[in-house]
Amino acid sequence: MSPAIPTLMRFRRIRPVALAMAAVAAALGLLSGAASADLKLCNTTASRVGVAIGYRDGTGGWISEGWWTIPSHTCETLFKGALPHRLWYVHAIDYDRGGEWAGQSFLCTTEKAFTIRGVQDCGKRGYKRTGFFEVDTQEAGDWTIRLTDPGEGSGTAK
Repeated sequence: MSPAIPTLMRFRRIRPVALAMAAVAAALGLLSGAASADLKLCNTTASRVGVAIGYRDGTGGWISEGWWTIPSHTCETLFKGALPHRLWYVHAIDYDRGGEWAGQSFLCTTEKAFTIRGVQDCGKRGYKRTGFFEVDTQEAGDWTIRLTDPGEGSGTAK
């Protein structure tokens, strides 16, 4: 856990689902004819959260996007389609109780909905420099991130 994360809130690194479960899910997807390939975030907390993501674009530059407001105990698709990148970056804010999920990878954000290209000179460009935590999708085609309240068990990802 990063020292920048308040003790009120924390995130748990997401671990891959067991191979057997992945095989069953893949088989069910093939049988139904619908292949799911997205980056999803599930808010399993008792609060509404605001979420921003960051990733490298096709040219090697950086993009940060936000804010998705995700109600308590719901999931939202943050990126639709097969994941073109292994590493994704997430920053989340607990709107109801305060606190945040943050990390040591810094990208630009702003208070309102945004899509920002580049990570350099955030302040000079009128943005806030914000710490994001890294999510390694292990080159999976789709992935689910779970934000949890302190003391909850670890989430799962696929």
